[in-house]
Amino acid sequence: MPNELDLPNLLRSRLTMVATLAALQAGEVLKKGFGTEMRFENKEGRHNIVTEWDKKVEETIIKTIKTHFPEHAFLAEESGESGTQKEGVLWVIDPIDGTVNFAHKIPMFSVSIAAAFQGDILAGVVYNPMTDELFIAEKGMGTFLNGEKLKVTETAVIDSAIAATGFPYNVHENPLSCLDHFNTFAKMEIPIRRIGSAALDLAYLAAGRFDAFWEASLRPWDYAAGKLLIEEAGGTFTNFEGSPYTSLEEGPVIASNGLLHEQMSKRINTKSEK
Repeated sequence: MPNELDLPNLLRSRLTMVATLAALQAGEVLKKGFGTEMRFENKEGRHNIVTEWDKKVEETIIKTIKTHFPEHAFLAEESGESGTQKEGVLWVIDPIDGTVNFAHKIPMFSVSIAAAFQGDILAGVVYNPMTDELFIAEKGMGTFLNGEKLKVTETAVIDSAIAATGFPYNVHENPLSCLDHFNTFAKMEIPIRRIGSAALDLAYLAAGRFDAFWEASLRPWDYAAGKLLIEEAGGTFTNFEGSPYTSLEEGPVIASNGLLHEQMSKRINTKSEK
């Protein structure tokens, strides 16, 4: 069976370039929509909303990618699975990660686009059009923010860390003890940030703005690009048990600079067992 090493470097570069182009075009659409009156409807879960802009942006992204790769497949938040994997490449797309922020005129949201080959993420882009910050990663080539190479922090003690988190839409049910985890870290008196866009949280970790991140449940379009950003910047991305994700599936996430990973996992799993 072929693997990612069979793909020419040129193809990986093309995937990265097309992901970047699609993200920038999506950003232009979002700039036009931001702050306007919009319609939105609720999906499953309280405050899990979708606007007409989510759909417009997703269509823009898929159309752009299909222009360059008509035989590729897609997994997108709003339209689900489409296309065929004749060439083994799957594009994982979140048109607006942080729709609640976008709909309430809070300029903290992002476009997240990743290209995977047999579950292995080869290219990832996260773009916040309101700050014009473009995070790009290509497997084996590093992570960059607007052309500047990124590296995770060297914070080695969790008491000195700054962390980020998010909550599932069924937080009232306390799935995987998510409220207990927050309580555990809050009692440590470390700074905790809740931006409202997991893709941005992961990008910020790759950029050294955060030291660690955890969340009880993320879907592939939430984390695919961010996972590569972190790993290419020298960080670690696993489930709560510390096992790496070998396929694109929904699940709990711990991400860190690597040095803090065992400390994060220990505290989360100790609390989960109680």
